[in-house]
Amino acid sequence: MQGEAERIREGLRDVIDFEIGLDVVSLGLIRDIEVTDDRVVITMILTSPMCPMAAFIMNQVRDKAIELTDKPVEVLMG
Repeated sequence: MQGEAERIREGLRDVIDFEIGLDVVSLGLIRDIEVTDDRVVITMILTSPMCPMAAFIMNQVRDKAIELTDKPVEVLMG
């Protein structure tokens, strides 16, 4: 399932943190992508604890991952 995790990671380069103007992968915000037989769990961080775009970015990450897999996707902060 490593191949699927890498494909999702590459796809997440389309998710841009508009405050900084860079994608979430290049910024190092994606900490882990765990793919199992029945789900995908993405663990991420934010650029700052009080990031006003937190919910928006997390939703964008989830929505993009859903486009890239046929499994349910969960995004966690960690």
